[in-house]
Order: sequence, then C-alpha cells, then structure tokens
Amino acid sequence: MTVSWAPRWMCTYSPEVRTVPAGRWWNAVRVPVALGVPALTALGDATGAVIKDGFGGIMYWLVPPGDGADWRMAGVQVLGTGCHVAVPPLRRTSGPGLYWRVPLSHDRYWTDTARLGAALTSAAQFPAPL
Repeated sequence: MTVSWAPRWMCTYSPEVRTVPAGRWWNAVRVPVALGVPALTALGDATGAVIKDGFGGIMYWLVPPGDGADWRMAGVQVLGTGCHVAVPPLRRTSGPGLYWRVPLSHDRYWTDTARLGAALTSAAQFPAPL
C-alpha cells in the first residue's frame, strides 16, 4: 500500500503504534469482534476506517467528534474526550496485533454514526461466533 497523504493526527511514516487522543479529530467506537464482523459486513462500502486489535478481539470505528456519546449498547464503548486510542501505522493493514482492517481513505475516514449504530444494533441480535 502506498501512502502519500495522512490526516494531521497521523504520522505517515512512523513504524510504531501511536496513542492518539479521542474527541478532537474523531470519537472511536470500540466493539468486540463478535459484533464488529457482522456490522462491518452490513456497512459494506459505507464504512470508514476500522482498526482491529488482532490479539484483543476488538474493533474500533472512527466517527465524527462528539458522535455516539449517548449510545447505550451492550458491549459497545464510545471513546471521546479524555480517552486515548492506540493507532497503528498507516501501512499496517494486516495482523498480527493492531492493524487497519479498513484502511484510512483520503476522502473519508469517519463512518456515518447513524449507519454504524443501526449496523451494531442489528449485529447485536445475531452476533458472529467467536
């Protein structure tokens, strides 16, 4: 993958995982893989960037700052101001460990919050087997 751009919060060429504060550029929606996989399938091309923790069984969607803060869904945690998220290098698009399950896109890295909420609600009814 060739990366010729990066959002301000991302270090383009860093080979290391970085900890980035949530709430300024985006909120992160943290979900277990059992909810994340069917939600990602339901979203299809409508998803923005997704980080996957290959060791921890967790997925993170980036949504606009402040969005999702009022969500109350079992297994779903919205990380905003006061939280930090481990972010993999732009070029890391496979595991093991932390990687971009859906890489950042130049024209979109947020996922529409309403669509993500609907996909997660649906996925909660039929979670993926672990």
